[in-house]
Amino acid sequence: MKKFFDDIKKDMKFKSAGPGKKLTDESRPPVVQSSGSAKSRQSPTDGAQKAGAAALARIEQHHHPRLQTSHDAIRLQVKKELEAEASALAADQKAATAIEGSQVPVKDLARLSVSGVYFICPLTGANLTKSEREVHVKEAILMSFAEDPVEASIMMVHTFNKDREKVKAAVDIISKYLDNIYNNPTEEKYRKIKISNKVFQEKVNCVEGSREFLQAVGFQSTTVPVEGQGKPVYSHAMVLRLHCMFLCPPPPEDGEEFLLLEEQEASDLDQLKERRDRLQSGEPVRAQLDRRAQVFRSSPNATRLELPPDFYNLTAEELKREQQLKSEVVDRNAMMRTKAMREREEQRERKKYNYTLLRVRMPDGTILQGTFLARDRLATLYQFVRESLVDGWQPFELVAPGGQKLKEDEEVPLNECSLVPAALLSFSWDAAVQADIAAAGGQSPKLLKEGLLESIQTLS
Repeated sequence: MKKFFDDIKKDMKFKSAGPGKKLTDESRPPVVQSSGSAKSRQSPTDGAQKAGAAALARIEQHHHPRLQTSHDAIRLQVKKELEAEASALAADQKAATAIEGSQVPVKDLARLSVSGVYFICPLTGANLTKSEREVHVKEAILMSFAEDPVEASIMMVHTFNKDREKVKAAVDIISKYLDNIYNNPTEEKYRKIKISNKVFQEKVNCVEGSREFLQAVGFQSTTVPVEGQGKPVYSHAMVLRLHCMFLCPPPPEDGEEFLLLEEQEASDLDQLKERRDRLQSGEPVRAQLDRRAQVFRSSPNATRLELPPDFYNLTAEELKREQQLKSEVVDRNAMMRTKAMREREEQRERKKYNYTLLRVRMPDGTILQGTFLARDRLATLYQFVRESLVDGWQPFELVAPGGQKLKEDEEVPLNECSLVPAALLSFSWDAAVQADIAAAGGQSPKLLKEGLLESIQTLS
């Protein structure tokens, strides 16, 4: 803008200077010094005046606050929401930290519907908390090596390694080793595995339990001299390069390390094939969920379901966001959302929970309670209830809180039936079957087993 006014001033000076003269013109008149009484400078042209007026108007407008547009209002609203979120995050920091550590204040423990999530080790039968299960199962597998090293190594391969693709690749290669031995029992080359082999190092040796399995089926570590050459001489730099290229240790000075299996008898070959099949069909050893079946007397508190942090599948940051998201529920419900948007929202909501606590109100008012995986099917719930009944062979129905009848034969997860993280269901015998029993002079079926009723409790 300053440059613009300078240009106008130069233009005015140039025009007030009069007609121009050539520098070579000798008839040029002498320069007259200007004084205070000299004639005033020529006024700017109409175009310059208009341009100046427009520039001044722009400057004056720049100093006045502009009117808010719809975009300005949106930006202002977003800024307010971000400030509110930051304030809420700071306020909830203390509560989120307590949840992150899975610690419930002592005064709230009595109000929880269940103290936590528990598991049973399939190898030892021990009852474990959520944090104890993985370590205990691994220790149980290692302890079983003394009894059955083959089975223990198979469990180790499938349990200790999280990457299922790597496990499958290792199992396939080991199976190929054993197939070659079974089909070519007299050829020594198939009974030798070179430890420094690139495929073995990258696909087999990196999987925990794979080498233990090979040793359990009869392979023994041995050093074999390198044939056809004397003792090789490597520079230090060459050894490091070989190590980096092949991701394996350099060969020992006196030869190569191999896993060697002695020649097998016919019966040993059949056993080798059977162990290969066991390796291929192996499954991870997982602690089983303890349903913690409990029975409560009839109570108006049956609908009060408060859960510990173990039931949630949220990280610390997600837990902090939970409090903030609650304030946005009303706004989301007021928005026009498509069916796909609603389904994505429901799916995200279901994934918050790993487990669900379900209560079933029996006809006499007693309440049966159990813990389930959120992904368990309806058939699992029906089986749990049936095993708790004296006359579990008789057909019955379970009704969800909204009045929906749950069908046992439907392969639907609990989290897709709005039964997470907790719900109170109603139990009823099949009316048609009960009518036939009554017409035949039969008695009404009994409800829960005596073993459960012996430990009946009262809801607080």
